[in-house]
Amino acid sequence: MLNAINSVVTAINGVVWGWPMIILLLGAHVFLTIRTGFIQKYTITRGIKLSVAKDPDAEGEVSQFGALTTALAATIGTGNIVGVGTAIALGGPGAVLWCWLTGVFGIATKYAESFIAVKYRVKTEDGRMQGGAMYALERGLNMKWLGMLFAIFAAFASFGIGCATQVNSIAEICNTNFNVPPLIVGIVIAILTAIVIFGGIKTIASVCERLVPFMAIFYVLGCIIILCMNYDYIIPAIGVICKLAFKPGAAAGGLVGAGITMAIRFGVARGLFSNESGLGSAPIAAAAAQTRNPVRQALVSSTGTFWDTVVVCLMTGLVLVTTIMKNPNINADSVENGGQLTSLAFGQIPYLGPIILTLGIISFAYSTILGWAYYGERCVEYFAGKKGLIPYRLLYVVIAAIAPIVALDLVWLIADTLNALMAIPNLIAVLLLSGEMVRETKKYINNLDAKDDTPVPIVKK
Repeated sequence: MLNAINSVVTAINGVVWGWPMIILLLGAHVFLTIRTGFIQKYTITRGIKLSVAKDPDAEGEVSQFGALTTALAATIGTGNIVGVGTAIALGGPGAVLWCWLTGVFGIATKYAESFIAVKYRVKTEDGRMQGGAMYALERGLNMKWLGMLFAIFAAFASFGIGCATQVNSIAEICNTNFNVPPLIVGIVIAILTAIVIFGGIKTIASVCERLVPFMAIFYVLGCIIILCMNYDYIIPAIGVICKLAFKPGAAAGGLVGAGITMAIRFGVARGLFSNESGLGSAPIAAAAAQTRNPVRQALVSSTGTFWDTVVVCLMTGLVLVTTIMKNPNINADSVENGGQLTSLAFGQIPYLGPIILTLGIISFAYSTILGWAYYGERCVEYFAGKKGLIPYRLLYVVIAAIAPIVALDLVWLIADTLNALMAIPNLIAVLLLSGEMVRETKKYINNLDAKDDTPVPIVKK
């Protein structure tokens, strides 16, 4: 019976994460880039500056930076490290270019979905901000039933993608490198998670504000050290990546380009999975931000995709390709998975390389656990009310504790499928409300300090 269920879910997963979904998401990225007049230029010139600015007089629960780091905590995960290696192993070095381009165009989608999350957010009677695709669908399009579906998909996906698989990654690396029993790792992670998530968004944001910059800088410094060691291979690596993104061919170290189809498939898929643009998850955190107008916070949120894919994934890709080209003994064809390829690359740094990679994976995975806990909470509260929060948190902590010792293949498949299904209602909201987004962008983009005095509705929860 279990095998039959697993086969059905596997088939569904293959469909929802297949070419139709890739085309839908990538198509939305390109469409919204055009619709917004290439909003990316404002993300880089204004969004980054705004992300560290404070807006204390505006309504919201956390700072703009707190909302951004909470979203980045959930978004920057093991996919940025292992996922890029997997894309190279399956799609060739050219996949790095397609992964990067997905991030560049995905900035527009992250901007648009964050805009509608703030524009249509609500406030509970006790002063907590609630927002996301579910509220945009309900208030902006009168499609509450679709909002309910989004919330259900996201809440259940959080247990797998946000919790179980991340704890498994931490347990595996701790057991391999430090011989710590998986059950002990699960219990420790469960306790640390409980301490943070029972404090609500302010506690989660406070932890993420400290953890995310540290883990990102720590990992990026490791990448920079490796690139300095491989400096004479950087330009040749860029040439190989660009060349093999469009045609089959071979390069040093067993690097083989399987052609444009495979490069696009795995590069785009890894890029989409890495930055989550279009899935509707990050805007749930954006809705809690203190911001004078929706455009201001949308610009801040869009920088998340820039840091996640345009910077971190690109650096990982360059590290891996230059490493393979420099070391003939590392044959890409013989490497079993992306994690192994990344381990070999960081092994170039004497003594510290494995430590940097280990701490990077642990911190990236733990931050994802915290960020997705918040997403799940907001979605549970949408369809079950405030009474659903404590049971959700307890179940989340229990799953964290038992994840390292339970076979979770089916749970992962179901959660991964639900994660893809989140994109459909979210993109419906984003595309149908894009006219409103364009109008307000024109209104505020050159006057980002202007205050939107539209009252935020108060709802009973």
